[in-house]
Amino acid sequence: MKKVRIDEVENSVQPAAVMRHLTEPLGATDLAINYYELEPGDSFAFAYHDHEVQEELFYIMEGTATFDTADGPIEVAAGEIIRFGREEFQRGWNRGDERVRALALGAPLEYGRQHKLRYCPDCEEETENRLERVADETAVVGYCKNCDAETGRWTRGSMEGTVP
Repeated sequence: MKKVRIDEVENSVQPAAVMRHLTEPLGATDLAINYYELEPGDSFAFAYHDHEVQEELFYIMEGTATFDTADGPIEVAAGEIIRFGREEFQRGWNRGDERVRALALGAPLEYGRQHKLRYCPDCEEETENRLERVADETAVVGYCKNCDAETGRWTRGSMEGTVP
């Protein structure tokens, strides 16, 4: 048994005001667990993405999250939960005026292959991206896989990031 106080887990560099990885502190071996707080304009993820082998659930505890999906935007309010199956593209946002608090659960723990789609200003379209953490772990940078252009940069507590 392990017990963790969420506010004592380090905040990760993400496109959300607060993102705390709970998997390792809880000693989970088959389930990914993440806690999020999104300010207006924040996102759960760096890109519109899928997971090859992991299904993902988001339980919204406070506020309303909007998920971009192949079927269009889906709103999920406090007290609701949404599930995304394997290889199902999604990206969740706080498009409202109030803070969103949520738990994300993913199983199995491994993602497998993952496609990440972001807008590339040089290619002028959505392209596959790779993400890299800078050496001192203070930022994450997105790069277009087609032309290597920077598509976003995030620092701890940043919102969507900056596009050059």
